[in-house]
Formats: sequence, structure tokens, C-alpha cells
Amino acid sequence: MKTGIFVGSFNPYTIGHDSIVRRALPLFDRLVIGVVGDNVHKPDMPSAEERMQVIKNLYADEKRIEVKPYHGLAMDFAKAENAQFIVKGVRTVSDFEYEQWQADFNRKLGGIETILLYTEPELASVSSSAVRELQHFGVDVSAYLPKKG
Repeated sequence: MKTGIFVGSFNPYTIGHDSIVRRALPLFDRLVIGVVGDNVHKPDMPSAEERMQVIKNLYADEKRIEVKPYHGLAMDFAKAENAQFIVKGVRTVSDFEYEQWQADFNRKLGGIETILLYTEPELASVSSSAVRELQHFGVDVSAYLPKKG
């Protein structure tokens, strides 16, 4: 069984994340979305359970997707889930450079391959931090949040 993981804080889970998941899904028999647990350095962040529930609701009809809490290194989470691959989205050159060295360590230390999916051009500016900033200033961000269906 080919299993991949897709990890992040997903605060909030955006249309960019959804795009990566939907494009990665045909590559796997099982895709586990790992939601980073609560962060003491970000006490205003919704709980991991709240963030997980949003994602679970979105993919309730897709049996190949599981949503689980995630702590520690992605390669350790991948091993715990019997996953052979880590899926990452890349928007910019700096994203690529960061993911490149992480992929190298995940492969050398954990034997886990990384699959990079490039963001669709129209979603390149969508990030959780940008959406949070817009929310902070009272902007309607519903266009940046995925809808079930």
C-alpha cells in the first residue's frame, strides 16, 4: 500500500493546502494529513482538535484520507504511519530551498522520499499567515478557505 503524509499547522487550512491534497491523492492508496499539535508559543492558535475537525469534515467522503495529530519530525510521523513519502507544497524559490534540505535529511536519516508539488499559479500568494493577517483586519477570507463539495 502506497502511503503518503502531508503535515502542517494548517492554521487555517487553505485552498492551497486543499489543492495539494487533491493533486497528491491519485498518487497514493492512503494519504495521512498530520496536524501539528498545540503550540505553547502560539497560544491564540485554534486547538489541534479544532483544526483537525475542519479537515476531517472537508474530506469526510474520501476514505483514502486520514487526519491525525502530529508531533516531532515528519520522518518519524511517516514511519509511524508506515508511509514511504512526505508530500510538500512549494510556492516560491525560498520554499524550494527549505524543502530541498529537509528532503535530503528525511531521505538520508529516515529513508523517506519527499514529493514536491508546485502550487498552482493562481494560488501562489495564498498562505495561512496571509489569511490570518487578513482575518485580523476584518477581511472576509472565505474565498481562501476550501468548501466541501
